[in-house]
Amino acid sequence: MNAIEQIAITKIKGIGPKSCKLLLAYFGSLHALFQSSRSQLNAIPGISKQVVETILSKKYMQEAESEYRFAEKHGIDVLWFEDERYPRRLRNCDDAPLLLFSKGKVDYNKQKVVSVVGTRNATNYGRKLTEELLGGIGRAEVLVCSGLAFGIDIIAHKAANSHNIPNVAVLGHGLDRIYPYEHREVALRIMENGSLLSEFTSGTKPDKTNFPMRNRIIAGLADVTVVVEAADKGGALITGDIANSYNRDVCAYPGNVDQPYSNGCNQLIQMHQAHLIRSSKDLMQLMRWESPSEPKKDSGVQLSMLQDLNADEEKVFGYLKDAGQALIDELANYCDWPQSKLAIVLLELELKGLIQSLPGKIYKLL
Repeated sequence: MNAIEQIAITKIKGIGPKSCKLLLAYFGSLHALFQSSRSQLNAIPGISKQVVETILSKKYMQEAESEYRFAEKHGIDVLWFEDERYPRRLRNCDDAPLLLFSKGKVDYNKQKVVSVVGTRNATNYGRKLTEELLGGIGRAEVLVCSGLAFGIDIIAHKAANSHNIPNVAVLGHGLDRIYPYEHREVALRIMENGSLLSEFTSGTKPDKTNFPMRNRIIAGLADVTVVVEAADKGGALITGDIANSYNRDVCAYPGNVDQPYSNGCNQLIQMHQAHLIRSSKDLMQLMRWESPSEPKKDSGVQLSMLQDLNADEEKVFGYLKDAGQALIDELANYCDWPQSKLAIVLLELELKGLIQSLPGKIYKLL
């Protein structure tokens, strides 16, 4: 697809990921959409008259061309949600951005991805935990994600840089600036072995409303989100909540009950919304990142049980039979299903006694 057309569709107010996919299903391509007539557009259910008029006006094309030239000039990759380089974990989320702007060198689809978040008011306790975490998981060849904010975020990025761990800074503004400006040097270092990532076009300021949107990307990129320190409210808890809604693992460090910036983590653990971890070793064990791959083996399941499987269940069972075990994101990527559908199929297979759920959202045959 034409990158200018990809940028253009994101400029049209009223068209989000779901409505764009509807339009693509109807027209087959963005080019066909932009060449369509009023009668063709009006025939599509759920598309407002205002959106139809905007598409027909073509006013957004000039702005899209300008954005594309900016990306070319500054070495920014434009990642469409159907591209192979687009983060597959994020693509499996229903509200994933149609388009991402990426600057740097990184593989968003590494086998192990962890997001690290926390309060902007990090204590010495939080700093110590973050630095130990990054130092300990580096040997697992992970990709680390955070938000470049003050506090735990920037501590995580600095620690990743010092251990030569590829890391991604997800921004709440366009890639024509760095916010906060004090973190510019860290951002430049990140791009040597990672990337800056944003769904926002150039000229987008770091407005307060952008950061909850940024947080969903941080959660969606990763297998697990680690909350180091958090108060009762704040972006770190929002990110943890979003990660849970995506059926991803969430971990939190417990803290002193008298410390306000441990309240959020303690609450997540108390409400069973996060696994309690005390160190990088706990995280590695939870995610089975230290365990050797289990050998493939034939399932001992009775043939009569397999004959009761429907087509969807057979698809998942067959993949696990070949792989031995798999992360839920691997299964979602293979099946090309939304998480909601996959969760139902996995539950049915568990109830039939064919598969087992392991910590870290891993599934294996019995």
